[in-house]
Amino acid sequence: MSPLEPPRARRVAVIGGARIPFARSDGPYATASNQEMLTAALNALTERHGLHRPGAVGEFVAGAVLKHSRDFNLARETVLCSQLDPRTPAYDIQQACGTGLQAVVAAANKIALGHTESAVAGGADTTSDAPLGVNDQLRRILLEARRARSAGARLRALARIRPGHLVPDIPRNAEPRTGLSMGEHAAVTARAWSITRQAQDELAATSHQRLAAAYERGFFQDLVVPFRGLERDQNLRPDSTAEKLAALKPVFGLDAPDPTMTAGNSTPLTDGAALVLLASEEWAEARGLEPLAYLTAYGTAAVDFVHGDVAGGEDGLLMAPAYAVPRMLERTGLGLGDFDLVEIHEAFASQVLATLAAWEKRGLPPVDRSRLNVAGSSLATGHPFAATGARIVATLAKLLSERKGPGKGLISVCAAGGQGVTAVLERP
Repeated sequence: MSPLEPPRARRVAVIGGARIPFARSDGPYATASNQEMLTAALNALTERHGLHRPGAVGEFVAGAVLKHSRDFNLARETVLCSQLDPRTPAYDIQQACGTGLQAVVAAANKIALGHTESAVAGGADTTSDAPLGVNDQLRRILLEARRARSAGARLRALARIRPGHLVPDIPRNAEPRTGLSMGEHAAVTARAWSITRQAQDELAATSHQRLAAAYERGFFQDLVVPFRGLERDQNLRPDSTAEKLAALKPVFGLDAPDPTMTAGNSTPLTDGAALVLLASEEWAEARGLEPLAYLTAYGTAAVDFVHGDVAGGEDGLLMAPAYAVPRMLERTGLGLGDFDLVEIHEAFASQVLATLAAWEKRGLPPVDRSRLNVAGSSLATGHPFAATGARIVATLAKLLSERKGPGKGLISVCAAGGQGVTAVLERP
């Protein structure tokens, strides 16, 4: 290869994954930090795949959506607290709910180009240990006092502090551009696509039933490591049915007639961490590790959820995968019918159903529901924002490895800010 010739991309293998059970906010992990949860997942992955020796992993990529200022170097600090070689480089990444999958993509790119042979990628999030910011008016006064050139000027600045300034700024689940929560945005989209309450409850119940069945057959035995007394995802309700979910009161979209979105067909606030081990084929072969699947394509998209066709449903906050997936399929020459399994992140049941409807509107065939989220997804597991992408990659890779012969899997993840991250996994 000449110096000017671009390197040939290599196949990137998914070797395995590890995560802690996901917990409801303010539950068992109420005092666990992002770093503690991420370290637990990393240590489990290190143990299962023998990554203790120096230089075993080329890079660690991870992120969190809700971060304290002390977490500015979360990935690197996690390495230093773990059993992984402390000489392992690490860096943070963040793309809202797409963080975990985007971390996988970032690591995969370096492996594909030969810049490293292996990497660990994923993320963690805690809504229990959410950062509380100093009241902005108080912050400005304190900065003014710090800049003061005399004691008198400093005292005059501090004298303006009032009791109301001591109230902290609490993180809000709302888009800065619209002031609407993700659930309220999803309710607008649900109305635009005429998504029924019954369809949402049926999808949510199926997610719980399939996750429960996967646990019962031991599917997660080598993917989930116990943490703080939990061995299974705390949000899991094995006995969920559409009839039981139908009894819940709507919580989003209450400003319009016949709201359909409830706590049962929406993901709860969740704490957790998940990671994936990626490598080149040569790295895996040298260590006697059998790849579960290969990451062969990925793509992103964004929508204008502020000024676009929001009322018509086309540019709803969580509708970017409706654009990202068709583009990725066109680029790769694949069709939806080529996929044996489809994984759509279940931020809300209505969002999954709207995405499926949008794909059909764009000329893609209907997705066979027997191939959709076959081991359950976020409605049942919960959704620690930055951990979900890695959870899905590890789950889909193992599902593909269980199949007889070749198989393909599609991943679709929506994200706050009107973004979407998608990927393709294959097993030859």
